[in-house]
Amino acid sequence: MTPFEMIYLDYNATTPLCHEALEAMLPWLQGVHQGYGNPSSIHYSGRLARAAIDDARDEWARLLGAKSHEIIFTAGGTESDNLAILGLARRHRARGNHLVTVATEHHAVLHAMKFLQDREGFELTILPVNHEGLVDPAVFEAAIRPETILVSIMEANNETGVIQPICECAAISRKHGILFHTDAIQTFGKRNCMPGELGVDAMSLAAHKFYGPKGVGLLWLRSGISIDSIHYGGFQENERRPGTEDVASIVGMTAAAKKALEEMELGLEAQRQQELREILWQGIQTIHPTAVRHGNLEKTLANTLNIHFPKADGETLLIGLDLEGVAVSSGSACMVGSVQASHVLQAMGVTREDAQRAVRFSLGKQTNLADIKGTLSALEQVLTRQQQCSVRG
Repeated sequence: MTPFEMIYLDYNATTPLCHEALEAMLPWLQGVHQGYGNPSSIHYSGRLARAAIDDARDEWARLLGAKSHEIIFTAGGTESDNLAILGLARRHRARGNHLVTVATEHHAVLHAMKFLQDREGFELTILPVNHEGLVDPAVFEAAIRPETILVSIMEANNETGVIQPICECAAISRKHGILFHTDAIQTFGKRNCMPGELGVDAMSLAAHKFYGPKGVGLLWLRSGISIDSIHYGGFQENERRPGTEDVASIVGMTAAAKKALEEMELGLEAQRQQELREILWQGIQTIHPTAVRHGNLEKTLANTLNIHFPKADGETLLIGLDLEGVAVSSGSACMVGSVQASHVLQAMGVTREDAQRAVRFSLGKQTNLADIKGTLSALEQVLTRQQQCSVRG
């Protein structure tokens, strides 16, 4: 199988650029109508670029049921998470120094929280999850102290797809007067991400998770909440995120968001992906009856399946599938090509050895039944080869 016949089942890592985003970006990439100016310049070309960003910000406000000045454009999900955690904690430290998060969060949140603990004297509580990956709102509320100022809990996990009780946790946080941030990077375009309905104070998004360009994202920050910048050198984004804006990417992200929400409202795509996911799982059970599925079966994104095969070697399995033309991953794609034991699965009680055997299948708009059948065929071949090598060894 050649690379051009690849079966791509790693949509939680990134998605291909949709046609709508590409079409929206091209004029700005090509400098049509002299729109290549710096958005901070006062001449005609700069004003064109500024108008494009302003229009995008207004459109995002409409899509999120928000206000335009609540939208902060960033260079992606990691920066959005970092800005929320570092910026809010530092700005509101006069009120307290206690932070709360969950053991299964993305490292963009966990590492930022731990930096504040290790380097800046904040206190940190990392909440446990049950074997299905869910945090208990009662355990969360019990962890709150008088000096708690910020909580960050992701809406859906990038490795398992498990959906947390965000509305309930945000309501608890609001009752205690505590700022609440959610990493909604995996959920936008798949389920409701209206921050007003979730009840959160800040929300991070990344374009390349919903068929937009890489290297651009945003942080929604509730009106009236102040935040410190974590970068210096300019006055862009109302002095909250300095740096010359990437006009083409911002415009492309906005077009992709509109398309994603239009499709989500129909509800057909999520249902289709869920049906394909279950066909995949049923086929895996036939091939390898001892395979173990991770996460809550009902409170999980429709496109995500995380499993491990007892006694199989995870890295060899991923490489074998890749050689067969099937692209999957072991979990987070932010570990720079490494296969490490998932901190998410270990937090759910999975042993380190089994966590290293985990494989994440994540489906997308281009996934079809032929892809699922091809994946099952490739998987059977790879597992058979592993078993034969183990017997010979």
